[in-house]
Amino acid sequence: MKVFVTGASGYNGSAILKELINAGHQVTGLARSEESARIIRDLGADVFHGNLEDLEILQQGAQNADGIIHCAFNHDFMKGGAGTFLDSAATDRNAIFAMGEVLKGTDKAIVITSGMLGLPKINGFITEESVAEHSPRPSEEAALDLASKGVKASVIRLAPSVHDKGDAGFIPFIISQARKNGVSAYPDEGKNCWVGVHRLDAAKAFRLAVEKGHKGALYNIVDGEGVEMKKIAELIGKELNLPVASLSGEDLNRHFEWMSYFITLDCPATNFKSQEMLGWKPSHIGLLEDMKLNYF
Repeated sequence: MKVFVTGASGYNGSAILKELINAGHQVTGLARSEESARIIRDLGADVFHGNLEDLEILQQGAQNADGIIHCAFNHDFMKGGAGTFLDSAATDRNAIFAMGEVLKGTDKAIVITSGMLGLPKINGFITEESVAEHSPRPSEEAALDLASKGVKASVIRLAPSVHDKGDAGFIPFIISQARKNGVSAYPDEGKNCWVGVHRLDAAKAFRLAVEKGHKGALYNIVDGEGVEMKKIAELIGKELNLPVASLSGEDLNRHFEWMSYFITLDCPATNFKSQEMLGWKPSHIGLLEDMKLNYF
């Protein structure tokens, strides 16, 4: 199977490339720089030069493939770069629709990456039936729109923490803020939960999703029901020999900066339907164990 992967040189994308190649697929990765192209080639995949704003390039990549995995998202706004989250979200939506347009009338699968924070709970958990309306990140909404038009589009909903060596996401930022401010903090009572999934387990789920191609499917890619934020803060405090404290209001905003809203969200989740549909089961270590081994 020829698979076109966006975000192919990134933290998640590079693991997906390895998973696909090891399963015998022919892979082409989108590269927006020579450095990205080198990483993709070193992993054993072909290179297609372009970025998420090059809609004609994305369509060419989609036309030349049997399946597409879209895991690119512009995170430059988190690094002080130009643009905002909403700008990145708009670019993502345009990219999804551009690739989806050339898939209409074909049997090709496209797998779209989305997240879980902010999804509504059903009986206390985010399930595959939980759907957010008017989400600020429209990836899932765009995928479902394509599915309603006959495109074999599905969604991988990643846990807030996709953990492994090399992680540069939420958890490393929480750790860096603890070091910076001299305290390991959690919001309010710290009872809100976050789920995690190991990067290699997530990569396997992406491969299975593009192979199986369930139109309109929403997959919860998590390795458990969740870890309380207070427990995450306590582990960070122990490893860094820092005090642990509850924060709220302006104190919370100052400590967590851009992440102050996300840190308060409750994200307990289940994955029973996803396991059944994909034939997938997480097998690698969990978030807290991974943090102990690789994050300090």
